[in-house]
Order: sequence, then structure tokens, then C-alpha cells
Amino acid sequence: MEEEICRNRTDIWSGIDPVGPLLAEHLEDDAAEVSAEGADGLGVSLALGAFFFVVALRSRGSNGNWEGCLMDPFSARVLSRTSVTLSQLGFGGAPLGELFEKVAEATARSTVETAVEIGIRYFDTAPWYGHGMSEHRIGHVLRGQPRQSFVLSTKVGRVYSAPGPAQALGTSPWVGGLPFQLRFDYSYDGIVRSYEDSLHRLGLNRVDLLLIHDLDLNYHGGEKALEGHFLELERSGWKALEELKASGQIGGIGAGVNQLGTIPRYLDRFDLDFFLVAMPYTLLDQEPLLDEFPRCQERDVGIIIGAPFASGILATGAVEGAKYRYAAASAEVARKVSSLEARCQRYGVPLAAAALQLPLGHPSVAAVIPGAISPEQVEANVRLMQVEIPAELWQELKRDELLLAETPTP
Repeated sequence: MEEEICRNRTDIWSGIDPVGPLLAEHLEDDAAEVSAEGADGLGVSLALGAFFFVVALRSRGSNGNWEGCLMDPFSARVLSRTSVTLSQLGFGGAPLGELFEKVAEATARSTVETAVEIGIRYFDTAPWYGHGMSEHRIGHVLRGQPRQSFVLSTKVGRVYSAPGPAQALGTSPWVGGLPFQLRFDYSYDGIVRSYEDSLHRLGLNRVDLLLIHDLDLNYHGGEKALEGHFLELERSGWKALEELKASGQIGGIGAGVNQLGTIPRYLDRFDLDFFLVAMPYTLLDQEPLLDEFPRCQERDVGIIIGAPFASGILATGAVEGAKYRYAAASAEVARKVSSLEARCQRYGVPLAAAALQLPLGHPSVAAVIPGAISPEQVEANVRLMQVEIPAELWQELKRDELLLAETPTP
């Protein structure tokens, strides 16, 4: 049944062919020249080489449809207890904030346009991504689309302002981005200010989903400061989120999660609809299955997966300079990735395809949202989702203890 849907699919969102003729003419000829520039956990590496792309092109039947694929990137999934429906392949907007490399405006625009044209209907961004740059770029394209044709999420917790005249302000940690100064603010007024500023940057009068951003130790320097922000949210900011939801201005309240232990902390204090989990749950790491995801399931709290390539290494493989969790990968991580890739190769499956598809096996996961900094990376993400992965690969990974036995697979 799944295969039949894939072969004869129609785009449930707008009737367009989500793969489209724009892929067919140039990609096979250019595959050998594709570079790995911009490959990170927020966008797929094209360093997988010509072989995969040629195979993917040839897997398309003479009638223009995909033959034998088992996963439709554009299938709709409802996000837990909300009424918001996502395309299971979404678009992560962090790379357009220029985290690892600068992206020309024309390239950024064509990247988002390609995502729209190809059939992606869920887009995620945040004020943090390039200090507002990602929201500007995604909004520039989406505000020209019918509003009912896409789902958009952004985040709150940071408020931006112009720096003073005596301040020398860079854009760190972004290599590019915009020159604005941030402060963390999880109060009622801070949440409202952040939300309304985002609408102005996007050029839209509403978003569908709103997330609390980066309440973890990495950003706040210590437990005392972190707990202070949680208290600020609990005593003040949470009311603003509830009001936005109750008034129908947003369809769900979520939280971005980067570290193990954060999900229980939220669940003990707030009635959230979903989490956006970036890093703890990937082909490399499945610890949330032991406690945190079961707790979400008990409360019908949904999951969206960000950074499915673990910030790079699950797209590039264990090459020199590969990144894991936004830093150089350790020798131990590199060895595990090499083992994962060797098993994948035995079944003719790109490592990145396994990384992208695995999270969607979990019943609470509504979407996976890799990023992209070029139209070619958007197209590559779609093709990786279309790769047929035999059940035997997942079984072997579990047998060899490269994947937790409890891991649900697609």
C-alpha cells in the first residue's frame, strides 16, 4: 500500500508535482561536480557524490513518477494534539542565517523558492538564526504564497535591538547574519515583543507554531541563570503563550531542545504541545527513547526532529574536519559513523538517507527538518527521503549495537 501511494502519489497540498521537471534535466550531468560546501547538521551534504544522484534519477519511471520508493517526503502528519498538519519533510531555516558560511541573497531566495516548488510545506525559522536574517529570507518568499499553502514556526526568548554607538558588535557565532544585539527575555513582555518582531521580519501577520528557544545550559552559563529564566517563563511569559494560543493566533506551543534532560524539565512545569529536538535523537544517538520520548507519548506531546545529520557528520561521513554537535567530531564518534556507513554501503543506502529517514519511524515524530543553503541541497534532501531502505539494514544495525534495540524504524 505504501509503495502504491508512492508510485501514484498526488500532492495533497496544492496539486503540483513535488519533484517536478526542474530536477531532471541538469542534476545527472552535474552530479560529479557537486561540492560539499555548506554541509552541516542543518543541511544535507552533497559530498555523497555522483553515484547516489544517478541512481536516484534512474529510479524514476518512464511516466515521471518514482518507482519502488517507500517514503513520500510530502505526506502530511498531524502534530500530536494540535490541528496543525506538517509535510513530514520540512525545511530548517538555520543555515540561511549563515552559521557556517555566507549565502548570497539570490541563492537564499532561490533555495526557499525551490523548497516551495518541490512540495515542502513546513518551514521553521527563529530570530536567533543570523540575528533575524533567516526570518527575513524565509518571509520574503513565503509572504508571496497563499497563506493556507504552508505551515510556519518561529521562536521566542531572544529580543533584538540596535547596538549603541560605542559598541563594536559582530555577528558571532554566525559567520554572517545581521548586526543586532540580543538579550534573553522569557517574560510576558519579552515573549510578546519577540513574537511581534518576528511577524515584522517575516512580513506575515501570524505564524502557525511558536516555540520557546534555547532554555538549556549551553546558552545560559550555569544552573542558577537557567533556573532564573525558567522561573521568568513560568511566572510571566507562559501566560503570553497561552493567550496567543487561546486567541487562535498560533496553533501550538512548543520548545526547542538541544540536550538530554531538558524535556522532563519542561514537562514538569508546562503543558506543551510539542518539542523540536535538535541533536539528542539521530542515527548516532537514541537515548531519548529510554525515558524522555515515552513521557511525551504519555501526554500526547509531539516531536519534530531538527539537525538530523548531527551538524554534519551523518551527511559527509567521517571525513577529515567533519562536525558533530557543531564542533569537530571526536575519534570515537568518527569510528561509530564509519561503522554505520559501512553497513549502509552493504545495502546500497547512503548514510544520509538512513539518517534522514530514521526519526520518522517514531510514532510521535511529525516531521524532520534538514536545512539547505542552495536549491541543489533542497533537491538532495528530497532524494534522500525517496531512497528505499530495506528492513534488514535496520535489523543489522540493532544486532551490531549501532542502534538501540528499542528504536522504532520506518
